[in-house]
Amino acid sequence: MAAKKIVVTGIGATSPLAGTAPETWAAILAGKSGARPLLQEWVAALDLPITFAAQAAVPAADILERVETKRLDPSSQFALIAGREAWADAGSPDVDPGRLAVDWATGIGGVWTLLDAWDVLKEKGPRRVLPMTVPMLMPNGPAAAVGMDLHARAGVRTVVSACASSTESIVNAYEHLQAGYADVIVAGGSEAAIHPLPIASFAAMQALSKRNDDPTRASRPYDVNRDGFVLGEGAAALVLETEEHALARGAKIYAEVAGGSVTSDAYHITAPDPEGNAAARAMRQAVEMAGASLADVAHINAHATSTPVGDIAEYNALRRVFGDHLDNIVVSATKASTGHLLGGAGAIEALFTVLALHNRMAPPTINLDDQDPEIVLDVATSPRALPTGDVLAISNSFGFGGHNAVAAFRSYN
Repeated sequence: MAAKKIVVTGIGATSPLAGTAPETWAAILAGKSGARPLLQEWVAALDLPITFAAQAAVPAADILERVETKRLDPSSQFALIAGREAWADAGSPDVDPGRLAVDWATGIGGVWTLLDAWDVLKEKGPRRVLPMTVPMLMPNGPAAAVGMDLHARAGVRTVVSACASSTESIVNAYEHLQAGYADVIVAGGSEAAIHPLPIASFAAMQALSKRNDDPTRASRPYDVNRDGFVLGEGAAALVLETEEHALARGAKIYAEVAGGSVTSDAYHITAPDPEGNAAARAMRQAVEMAGASLADVAHINAHATSTPVGDIAEYNALRRVFGDHLDNIVVSATKASTGHLLGGAGAIEALFTVLALHNRMAPPTINLDDQDPEIVLDVATSPRALPTGDVLAISNSFGFGGHNAVAAFRSYN
C-alpha cells in the first residue's frame, strides 16, 4: 500500500517563553530566554543548589477553570492548554470521534501530585489524601485529559521515554495514521517537574547549569563554557492528519510529517553512547522513511541540552550520518531559550521545526559566545532564512535509558 502524506494542520503551546504557540515562536525569533530565578519559599528552605529554572510564562491557573486546575496535575494542565489551542488552530475539525486519536508523552508525569500527596499522608494521615490522587499522578493523565476534552475514541496512547518521549509520540502518530487507525491525531508532550526533588536529583548528577547569578545565559549549547541544562516546563501539541482528510475539509497546512524513527543505545542508563551509533541510525532511518537522501536535509533542530558530554555525543552522531554535508545544514539549538522540557522537549522542538519550514526561517541559538572547536556546526545565532523549494528538516531527541527518537518534516508551501 502506498504511503499516505501526513500533514500538520494545528499547533499549540504553553512554554517558558509565552502562553501560546505564535507568541512562543515570536519570542524565540527575538532571542529571548525563559529562564528566571525561582521565587518559591522552598528554594531557600531546602537550600537547593540550583535556584533558577525555565517556568511556564503563563500559569495554567490563569487559563483553565478552577475545577480543572484542582482535578489535574500541572503536567495535565499544560497538556490541556496546548491541546485546546492546537485543536482550535486546526479549525476544530468535524471528525468522527472513532477516527480521532491522541498520541501524547511525558517523561516524569504527575510528580507534583505524587509528592504533595506523600507530604499530606505523612503530616495529616490517610483520610486527608485526595481520592483523585492516583488519576492525577498517572503518567497517562495528560493524554487522558486531552482525549476526554476532544472526545477522541480511536485510542489515547502515552509514551514515557524520558527526554525522547514526545518526539516518539509524534513518530507513533505518523505510523498510526499510515496504518489507518485514525484520520486525525493530536500528538505532543508535556512536563511539569520544576519541583525540589527533580532539581536536587539533577543537580546531584551534575546535569544542571550552576549559573544561579545569570539564569538567562545559563543554557548555552555548543559553547565551550556550557555546564549543564536548565530545567523547563510546559507543553506543545500538533494536530496531524492525512493530507486527503485535510484537503477535503479545506484545512490550512503548516508542513508535512515525512517520517521518523525510534532506536535505543543499550549502553548506559544516563550517558549517551559516545559513538552515537543508534542515534545515527535513527537519523538515517527517519530520512529514508521520508523518501529523501541525506543531502536533502537543510535544517536540524538538535537535542543540544548544553551538557558537556551530551552535545559532543550528538555532534559525533550528526557527523557520522551527514559527513561533509553537515557543513551545509543550518542547526538550531532551541533549548538555549526554552530550557529543557524533558518529556515535552521533543514536542516544542517539533513545533519549532514545523514553523521553521512554514516560515522558511530557522530560529536562533542564544548564548553561543565561544563555540566549542570540537563541534563544527553551522549554528544559527540569529534568525536564518531557509531555502525555497522542497526543504527537509529533522528534529532530534535523546533520553535517559538510551532512547533515541527522530522526526522528519518537509515543507509544504
